[in-house]
Amino acid sequence: MSYLTLDEYQRKWIFTHQSMPLPEGSLAEIKPMTQARSAQLWKENISAHSPDSERLSSTDWPSVENNWIEAVDWMANWESEQTDSLPEAVLAHIDWQDDVTVYFCYEKYNVIETKWSTFKKHWKNFLFYDDGPILIARRRKQALWFNDKGQVKLGTRS
Repeated sequence: MSYLTLDEYQRKWIFTHQSMPLPEGSLAEIKPMTQARSAQLWKENISAHSPDSERLSSTDWPSVENNWIEAVDWMANWESEQTDSLPEAVLAHIDWQDDVTVYFCYEKYNVIETKWSTFKKHWKNFLFYDDGPILIARRRKQALWFNDKGQVKLGTRS
């Protein structure tokens, strides 16, 4: 099996927190991967050697500065009571259809699979943990790399 149930997921609370609980339909779209499947996806798409984004080697594509176009602030939107939307620059950079499968990669053993529409709608929940997660999609080159200083890098995978 490649997935954990949401009840088995150690960070389930980020999707059920009383301040921002997800509806049942959205919870069904959140698919935490098993550690083995997460590690495989991380190795094939992020880094063959580094366990998290803080220890990437200079040969890993996220470490190559030319892969990143710009960094924009996400924290203002996250903290805003007026908007639930990702920053406009992020939405302009990511032109994926809503049904595109995305992978929110917290670290080597912690990856969540969902749909772009679900991530867009509930991105604030995903960023309760903002220690360097990278968002990629199946068969797409665009990528997002969030950091705990409230910035997200917009880029392309090589």
